[in-house]
Amino acid sequence: MRVPLLIIFFLTFIFFETHAQTPAQTIPAFTFYKLDKTPFTNKNLAVGKDILFIFFDVTCDHCQHTISTLSKRISECQKIAIYLISMEDKAAINNFFALYGKNLPGQKNVTILQDTQNQFITQFNPRKYPSVFLYSAQKKLRLYDDDDQYLEKFFKLISPSKK
Repeated sequence: MRVPLLIIFFLTFIFFETHAQTPAQTIPAFTFYKLDKTPFTNKNLAVGKDILFIFFDVTCDHCQHTISTLSKRISECQKIAIYLISMEDKAAINNFFALYGKNLPGQKNVTILQDTQNQFITQFNPRKYPSVFLYSAQKKLRLYDDDDQYLEKFFKLISPSKK
């Protein structure tokens, strides 16, 4: 009986690997929360700007690298709206930014959000942490990646000197 169950498991794994989630092509409806517990929905997004979403986990070393890089290069991102989303609690998020993203909290174009209802995964379809989504001002996906080694692709699209 074990052999058929193992075969079913592996076939299921292969099926899901080859049919990976497709990232949301347009910004879906959602409700996240600011760290002060204020609801934040897709209706609150910046208008007329490209929008960058970064879905991260505070224990993920690739997320730490992504946020650290963004923090160091935030001056290149002034023309876009940035939304940083985690499912962690406020204390963990604050500690994460104190360690890896000191330049991000308080930036006019940066909003840190909590996904307390686990909507990001079901609405945006990220494949793993960190997931970086760049949407146009018309809310259409321009670029998605989940490998922190390819962040340069995003900076080429969002840097003022590149536009």
